[in-house]
Amino acid sequence: MQKDKIRHHIHLHFLVFIAGFTAILGKLITNSPISIVWHRMFIALIVIFLFAVITGKKLRTSYRYILKYSVLGFIISLHWITFFMSIDYSNVTIALSMMSTTAFFTSFIEPLFFKRKIIAHELLLSILVIIAIYLILNSEFNYSEGIILGIFSAFFASIFSVLNGLLIKKDKAYKISFYEFFFGVIFISIFLIITGRIDDLLIESYFSLNYLYIFILGIVCTAYAFIAAVYLLNYVTPYTAVLAYNLEPVYGIILALIIFGESEQMSSNFYIGLGLILFSVFLNFYLKKYNKKIN
Repeated sequence: MQKDKIRHHIHLHFLVFIAGFTAILGKLITNSPISIVWHRMFIALIVIFLFAVITGKKLRTSYRYILKYSVLGFIISLHWITFFMSIDYSNVTIALSMMSTTAFFTSFIEPLFFKRKIIAHELLLSILVIIAIYLILNSEFNYSEGIILGIFSAFFASIFSVLNGLLIKKDKAYKISFYEFFFGVIFISIFLIITGRIDDLLIESYFSLNYLYIFILGIVCTAYAFIAAVYLLNYVTPYTAVLAYNLEPVYGIILALIIFGESEQMSSNFYIGLGLILFSVFLNFYLKKYNKKIN
């Protein structure tokens, strides 16, 4: 039993490692961010469809959820596009650091949808996050566009997470993702057709490493990571899973420093700012768990 528990926790951290590796692939792939996201969603869509067929799971869903899934497909597209744009305008370290602010936005967005009051400690920790962002902007002003895009990406991620948290109570997770990816592909395709940029989807060469990177991104970092994460929720608590995923920037930044070297090195004030954001995130989760225990 103990061995199984350890195995599931190792598997969980492997998924977090994969999440961090997504940013590495975003820097290695030479296609535009919008092309990367289209391919990522399309490949994951096909894999989830095959998964449903092989396992005998049904993809049929209620028509009343279709509009909600389409909206979420649009939001997750914006989240991923702005994330990869953030990498293009700065680097992996900046993009992942800004993603750490997702919890900051969630602390304000979640009460609106779950109809609860904003908790006092969340306000105090939000001030800490704002100070941290100021430190990062002040120390890395030459990456200001990447920082702003990263913040937008975190904002879209928080909306997506909160709304998905509501839908997961009413439908199966694999169905939700299937339709979100489907509508994401549709929206991006329509945008590229209208703007005359459909050629953006072309990959430069049949023998390009881009093919390998894009397939890893779509199959391993999206479809597999999603299915495995849902499977692991049978063995680890949601709190444990969320806490582990907050290590994504740490794993990703370490990988980026190893792979890309000096281009990923930041100033000391940047790391102080990142440390403050991560501290606020982990402290927030600890306080929430503590408050549940005493209540």
